[in-house]
Amino acid sequence: MNVNNQHFLTIWFENGKVKMINQEVLPFRFEIFEATTYSETCMAIKTMIVRGAGAIGAAAGFAMAQAFMQSNGNKQFIENARNEIEATRPTARNLFYATARVYQAGLVSVENAENESQQIAKEDIEAGKMIGYYGNQLIKDGMQILTHCNAGWLGFVDYGSALSPIYHANNEGKKVVVYADETRPRSQGARLTAWELQNENIPHFIVPDNTGAFLMSKGKIDLIITGADRIAANGDAANKIGTYEKAIIAKTFGIPFYIAAPISTFDIQCDNGEDIIIEERSEDEVLYQTGINEKGELTRILVCSPGSKAYNPAFDVTPASYISGFITEKGIIKPTKEAIKKLLL
Repeated sequence: MNVNNQHFLTIWFENGKVKMINQEVLPFRFEIFEATTYSETCMAIKTMIVRGAGAIGAAAGFAMAQAFMQSNGNKQFIENARNEIEATRPTARNLFYATARVYQAGLVSVENAENESQQIAKEDIEAGKMIGYYGNQLIKDGMQILTHCNAGWLGFVDYGSALSPIYHANNEGKKVVVYADETRPRSQGARLTAWELQNENIPHFIVPDNTGAFLMSKGKIDLIITGADRIAANGDAANKIGTYEKAIIAKTFGIPFYIAAPISTFDIQCDNGEDIIIEERSEDEVLYQTGINEKGELTRILVCSPGSKAYNPAFDVTPASYISGFITEKGIIKPTKEAIKKLLL
């Protein structure tokens, strides 16, 4: 995607450094964060400087390559690094997928580890591009589309998953309107999806997370597309908290509910949604919000009742029965065990 007339990837690996767009300061500032060690890359993943299924996968792969570079052949160092990387975001399938691939490549040579991490990033770009191609076939001129969280180019190395079909449709001249859930508590919809859509001049509205039923009941939503962080072998899919309730409402009103995800997000070893580990994050994400004050300074403030506790699961699991289909780089498939198995062959 272009930012100020310059093309950027969300994340890239250069001379041993992992460079990424700092999503913690968007949309108020545009900054590039550099991680010079695998531990710094882990910190970026955990604190959500980089976030989104594909981008997390790329970051994990690059971190694993950095670990081999730093190891001086120390096998225990490499094992410890792998464990540290995989502990950053336990729900994210792409993270484990990338770490395993780069780890195996690194057992051959450090150079091989770096090459494999770069290959994973290239595959992510191509997957996002093809998801846009296939997903565009679902979009008709004049459609109103609801999104949840951010699965745009910022959530991948480029193109994205859930937003990629929308960008493809826009480039073809189709007129669409996007309703972007704000996506509390981190507000990825309000901050990131909206920022991306603004960059692309796509008409959109930021809406409160609890607006979905009202919009659908009034005929304002024709299609819902979200991303996913892990998809089980039976089609159950984990995504940002709040996705499940959107799927329930969509089914009530007969509105197509699709999940866009690359093959690397599918976990054939995970039988169903009950087996997916749900990450629980700090209560501070619920209790506090960060924005800019009248001086343009980033400021963190308490927005909830002082002294109250908060519970903050980062994801929920949508059962396959609520999903119309998966938009993948190989095409659109039904959310069934048979279709997923065939996809992964």
